[in-house]
Amino acid sequence: MTNHSGWNFQNSYIELQKTFYAKLNPTPVREPKLVVFNEQLAESLGLNPSDLHTPDGAEIFVGNKIPEGAEPIAQAYAGHQFGNLTMLGDGRAILLGEQVTPEGKRFDIQLKGPGRTPYSRGGDGRASLGPMLREYIISEGMHGLGIPTTRSLAVTTTGEPTFRETELPGAVLTRIGSSHLRVGTFQYAAGIDSKEGLKELADYAIQRHYPDAENAENPYLSLLQQVIERQAELIAKWQLAGFIHGVMNTDNMTISGETIDYGPCAFMDTFDPATVFSSIDIQGRYAYGNQPSMGGWNLARLAESLLPLLDEDEEKSLQLAQDAISEFPKQYYANWLAGMRAKLGIFNEEIEDKALIENLLGMMHKHKADYTNTFRALTLGKFEGIELFETEDFAEWKIQWEERLERQDQSKEDSEELMRKTNPSIIPRNHRVEEALKAAVEKGDYTVMEKLVAVLKNPYAYSADQEEYARLPEPPERPYRTYCGT
Repeated sequence: MTNHSGWNFQNSYIELQKTFYAKLNPTPVREPKLVVFNEQLAESLGLNPSDLHTPDGAEIFVGNKIPEGAEPIAQAYAGHQFGNLTMLGDGRAILLGEQVTPEGKRFDIQLKGPGRTPYSRGGDGRASLGPMLREYIISEGMHGLGIPTTRSLAVTTTGEPTFRETELPGAVLTRIGSSHLRVGTFQYAAGIDSKEGLKELADYAIQRHYPDAENAENPYLSLLQQVIERQAELIAKWQLAGFIHGVMNTDNMTISGETIDYGPCAFMDTFDPATVFSSIDIQGRYAYGNQPSMGGWNLARLAESLLPLLDEDEEKSLQLAQDAISEFPKQYYANWLAGMRAKLGIFNEEIEDKALIENLLGMMHKHKADYTNTFRALTLGKFEGIELFETEDFAEWKIQWEERLERQDQSKEDSEELMRKTNPSIIPRNHRVEEALKAAVEKGDYTVMEKLVAVLKNPYAYSADQEEYARLPEPPERPYRTYCGT
């Protein structure tokens, strides 16, 4: 059923057995105010922006009003959090339902911060404004970069405080995703020891994300293989963009292959594989250089959960799972290497490419070069003002790189075009994100954030208005730290 606002809900998830969710409505708030609204995304979802960019829309986006056809639920799932398995669930999120677009695509509409749920475990189920705006900026920045991601439709203030270390303004984020199925959802299904429930969930995931797996000889093996393939592509894209997720728990890895849960995430400035931003990742478990191996570890947990479905014979089932998981490092590396070649304007493959790439990254690490701006400068052919480019090491490397480009059929112009499509001119720089958040949260000034989000829509434009956003911050007095905002 459609309506004037364009809502067109079909709620397939509630057809699963009730152990997978709890039905409930959000907790109403006093004074909802819509402060950020993604009109383009609303239109693509088949919604009517002019009808929603209103006080009535604000009532929906905080959960005070339930749109027609929605059936709100909190989803249950488990998660290995920094290596320890815990039964979890949506402790501060409520899924309104699934919006079906005019093209027939299905997207979850989820409220983040709308109050307590049965899975809140003592929390208040609320969110504060800064972290919700942060997720909005970073997720839209990721979308601009072409990295699969959940997206942000709106941020709405509640008119009520949240209490963390200090009193903070409360807010609700409206998040959009192909689904919120996670590795942790399968761990939950395996943990309740119901093969019937596990099969039901796997069949649902296949139908929703990988329908061709239905016709495979072993549909559940095909599901596992396709999730592995998607995650290999996704994590390679993270690495190529210098993105650090910060909290790669199994409940934060999607079955769809989209990036989810932008808590203590950030983009790397100075290239260093040991980079960690999250204040809670004291051991560096989720450091930049560890993300590929942690992705493989998480996928091994998915494979474990699916064992009862892969084969009746336990030994054979284990072998199938191990064989599937062993493909992940190879697939990840192939994606990463192809992406790195493109970042250097290379179209074909040579064995020496690996050494060429690793030598450049080694020099960047040694000379503390900025990751994004090094590739930006190579793309533009501008070598002044960056210390790395003044070294003998680089002079030798540059000769090898230029010789490598000459050994391919494509022209220099073709290489430059490939590099412009692959190397962003700008990223959501940490100091720019903080500047936008400070203006919004402390002064109620959203113009800084709006301008930042606008330039991040096309980070490959290399336009004049992006120049200032490519500039590096002054050297910080202490390392940049992010917090998960829960």
